[in-house]
Amino acid sequence: MLDLKPIELKDKEWIDRLVAEEDSPSADFNFGNMYMWDPSFQQEACELGGRLVVCPRYSEPFFAWPVGGGELAPVLDAMAAHAKAENSPFVIRGVTAENLPALHALYPGRVSVTEDRDLWDYLYDSEKLATLSGKKMHGKRNHCNRFEAENEWSYRELEPADLPACKELLDFWMDACGEDARDGIDNEYLAIGRGFADYGPLALEGGVLFVRDKLCAFTIGEKISSDTFDVHFEKALWGVNGAYPMINREFVRQIRRKHPEIRWINREDDTGRESLRQSKLSYHPDRMVEKYTAVIADE
Repeated sequence: MLDLKPIELKDKEWIDRLVAEEDSPSADFNFGNMYMWDPSFQQEACELGGRLVVCPRYSEPFFAWPVGGGELAPVLDAMAAHAKAENSPFVIRGVTAENLPALHALYPGRVSVTEDRDLWDYLYDSEKLATLSGKKMHGKRNHCNRFEAENEWSYRELEPADLPACKELLDFWMDACGEDARDGIDNEYLAIGRGFADYGPLALEGGVLFVRDKLCAFTIGEKISSDTFDVHFEKALWGVNGAYPMINREFVRQIRRKHPEIRWINREDDTGRESLRQSKLSYHPDRMVEKYTAVIADE
């Protein structure tokens, strides 16, 4: 049996090491997401053979794709044995298109794959988001131009002293959603709160947007691979025209100043929510991180 244990903040160092060895643009693997969303996903993890093995327990047991640099076959075999000992099917989620050939090669004729379109990540060229250039981004440029024309505004990198104001904005945003529109975002609220509580130890980066002296938007993310930055959360006051395109643009400019090696901005998945899907599509993604669920049958 695998020596799986609940994820703790102290696990960040060794998990970061394995994630860096994988060097994937997927938002599923970075420690920030794992830790912030853990109250919802109830993950257990361990290191095995130079790879990260994660088993969420919020539903029927399954494994995440085992990231790292170690040999894949013995780790997958150990995961399969663990699932069998628990009388559970051997299921792996978060399998990217790049992972699938290895699975089929190791288990020929035994892999059943299902597309998880709701969990595909949206990737954008960082220069495009920073400049909003081109005909496709005309509408976003107009929103930013209107915001700049109508407001006395400022933007800067998020500092720990800003977190109480960010929490107030988040609470206001949640209240404005109303009970009928809050399906699926209560867990996000808890995740953001956990990110605020451990902002420093998690090494998160963020930005804050002000109209005069009032906070109107914040955003938080982290570098997740050699060329990809993941935007975890982005919230703005309802009714402030252009606040979302502005915080997006300014944060990407900040990222490019601090991390000139970053080419891709991962704005994560849409969870199947139509309004969120249309919002992410409106920025015209350059790539998608396709994800699948794989079920490996016994021999």
